[in-house]
Amino acid sequence: MRIAIATAALLAASIALTPAPAEADRIVARVSIETQTMHVYRDGQLLYEWPVSTARRGKITPTGEWTAQWLSRHHRSRRYNNAPMPYSIFYSGHYAIHGTDQISRLGRPASAGCVRLHPDNARVLFSMVQEEGTDNMRVVVVGH
Repeated sequence: MRIAIATAALLAASIALTPAPAEADRIVARVSIETQTMHVYRDGQLLYEWPVSTARRGKITPTGEWTAQWLSRHHRSRRYNNAPMPYSIFYSGHYAIHGTDQISRLGRPASAGCVRLHPDNARVLFSMVQEEGTDNMRVVVVGH
């Protein structure tokens, strides 16, 4: 009986000392260049799987991990003929996750480097980040 009580006490102590997840992990957008998909997690729970378009041949979508930097609801590209980039979430310099009007191209490489989403999905993700804050969103881009 004493062993069971001691074991329970140790277990409770170890649970209490387990660190909470980092705030930047509240929202995670994991992009796979290979499968052209994005998985969106909130507090570790998978909420969405969406088709995306990343960089077409000759362009680059960088791989790595970032915290969202800033949001722009009605952004337009200064680099690409004022192209609409609704619900932009900028995460690395001029690279962003954003909506696209080229919905038929989702699921295959088509962008100049950004991660393109269906505008409805981009709006959902944008709203999540607005609610949680950019510091609480991590963007992970992997090649596979």
